[in-house]
Amino acid sequence: MSTTAGTASDIITTKPIKAFQDIDRSRFDDKNEERSVGDVNYGINEKLVRWISSEKNEPEWMLKKRLDGLKAFQELHMPNFGPSLKKLNLDEICYYRRADEEGNAKTWEDVPEDVKTTFEKLGIPEAERAVLAGVGAQYESENVYHKLKEEWTSKGVIFEDMDVAIQEHPELVKEYFMNKCVPIKDHKFAALHAAVWSGGTFLYIPKDVDVTAPLQAYFRMNASRGGQFEHTLIIIEEGAQAHYIEGCSAPQYGMSSLHAGCVEVFVKKGARFRYSSVENWSKNTYNLNTKRAIVEDDGIMEWVGGNLGSGVTMLYPCTILKGDRSRADHLSVAFAGDGQFQDTGAKVIHVGKETKSNVLSKGLSKDGGTSNYRGLLRILPNASGSQASVNCDNLILDRSSISCADPVMEIHEDSAEVSHEAKVGSIGEEELFYTMSRGLSEEEAIAMIVQGFIEPIVKELPLEYAVELNRLIELEMEGA
Repeated sequence: MSTTAGTASDIITTKPIKAFQDIDRSRFDDKNEERSVGDVNYGINEKLVRWISSEKNEPEWMLKKRLDGLKAFQELHMPNFGPSLKKLNLDEICYYRRADEEGNAKTWEDVPEDVKTTFEKLGIPEAERAVLAGVGAQYESENVYHKLKEEWTSKGVIFEDMDVAIQEHPELVKEYFMNKCVPIKDHKFAALHAAVWSGGTFLYIPKDVDVTAPLQAYFRMNASRGGQFEHTLIIIEEGAQAHYIEGCSAPQYGMSSLHAGCVEVFVKKGARFRYSSVENWSKNTYNLNTKRAIVEDDGIMEWVGGNLGSGVTMLYPCTILKGDRSRADHLSVAFAGDGQFQDTGAKVIHVGKETKSNVLSKGLSKDGGTSNYRGLLRILPNASGSQASVNCDNLILDRSSISCADPVMEIHEDSAEVSHEAKVGSIGEEELFYTMSRGLSEEEAIAMIVQGFIEPIVKELPLEYAVELNRLIELEMEGA
């Protein structure tokens, strides 16, 4: 095994950088009147779990999974690493909230007017008309809209919400749902998800089908003390290709909300899949998401993500390179401001021979925020010829903020080639002087340096999301 050691640098500016203004979240903080159907109950018990399953008219096997999840949730302990979850009161969360009797609309005109207005502000209809192959939109615990263009339906592509998929494709869902990728007992919040999951996306791409336009889903949590637990199940058959984009947001409240979704991706032999996401939950939200992919021979899995907004985030997309010559790319950026703890990273497990992985993580922190990279690279015995590169860069924008890197590497194969580099730094006086000498103000100079820092990630996002992420960070830095 050959290993290239990482380096660490810390360039301390002699000139303090002024505190940045809070982000203008006006598009995201617009909240509708809460109009849930039926009683709104807080906390979780067996009666609630059975009621959710009954409401959705689920088969007996899914109810059993939910009950197994509830039992595991009650037995498993809270995470003993990362940010504190002591202020998250799980008894004060509403685990299922149906916003309207209308259910899942197939035409945009059928969506309730206030819900439609919210998504129009977020750009969902415009995106569909412009470049997307299909769009799904979830509001609270239920999908309110789902549509796939006929071009892809005729080729056998399935793009539905999970509740519909269970009714129309039960055997396919039963085979993959929390069986092979994310087991129910994986951790406490995976078990909670299994018990109360609702909505989400089911995507199936048949063999050798190349979906040339991206598919998009957007998840919106409107109510206070809400919980959103969407399940995304994606199956990319042999030789197929697709790109899925996910966006998330919630308005700001004074009480905590919880997002504990789950993403399971299966990339078959010779297939290629990209999963892009920008998660912009409000600061009262605990974002405790689980994302994992299994890749077979010659398959390629790409994760591209941006994390902003949440008060606490614990998110570590994982790729299991099961097949020979399979590959994974993890590209991510996290931004932590006042009162935020972004604990994010990536996990890659090399099982097959001649597998390759590349992890590039960028973290920014300001106004006392904490941005932490937490990663795992595991190369198993007999994963001969494996190659892995991990690069985590952190930029501190003032003296009160924190950026850390906690990479773990478990290398059990002597022929593996592994490189790791971790850098922590701040914007120095020389960088500012050089940039400002080109005629820029100090604020413009700082913005340009930050944009250059995150550019390797942003350029991989779809255009509308790249613009969105750049604008969000730009707003964070106004007045710097």
